[in-house]
Amino acid sequence: MLTKKQLDLLEFIHKRVQRDGVPPSFDEMKEALDLRSKSGIHRLITALEERGFIRRLAHRARAIEVVRLPEALGGAASGFTPKVIDGDRPDLPPPPSAMSVEAVHAVELPVMGRIAAGVPISAISEVSHSVAVPGQMLSGQGDHYALEVKGDSMIDAGINDGDVVVIRETSAADNGDIVVALVEDHEATLKRYMRRGDQIALEAANPAYETRVFPVGHVKVQGKLVGLIRTY
Repeated sequence: MLTKKQLDLLEFIHKRVQRDGVPPSFDEMKEALDLRSKSGIHRLITALEERGFIRRLAHRARAIEVVRLPEALGGAASGFTPKVIDGDRPDLPPPPSAMSVEAVHAVELPVMGRIAAGVPISAISEVSHSVAVPGQMLSGQGDHYALEVKGDSMIDAGINDGDVVVIRETSAADNGDIVVALVEDHEATLKRYMRRGDQIALEAANPAYETRVFPVGHVKVQGKLVGLIRTY
């Protein structure tokens, strides 16, 4: 049984794709459902996926397959055929099974331990193992490393407990970037970075967690998020 909001979102996505061949943006979904934030849309999409009405495709950027429609939308009797909803970013490469390892250009990155997406944990300092990532995931200049996520404070940004995040080393960040932040030289956390005058706010992407604010000198950026790896 779907809630009214879940049913409304599924219907809105389905009709838009049938009409235009492209999906609505998160902003359009938010406006259509009269929600205050895109995090509410993320939760609705997750609920629809868990109930088997849509499926997000891991090897394509922001792609969703509409698997089935409920009877309220004519799914049972209309001969519904699933369609793939393409996002507004270029497709990622096909999965490794569809191309050679050489074509994928996999790169081994060190996994520097676990990073908190919640309450900060001790700063990361030792390599625990390594992980292979597509070379296309690496962004910009500089070295890269990986961290295993612990906690759920970034879940509305699509970052779940147990995910592996790919980080590009840098000490600079723009407002809105998701960064690895070193707090008071001994605690590390994964949060959204916002500078407000002489203070830095580390914002969670989960309403259950409060934004933490520190003086500028108490927070050091250790890197920026450039990719994510999820194992099912």
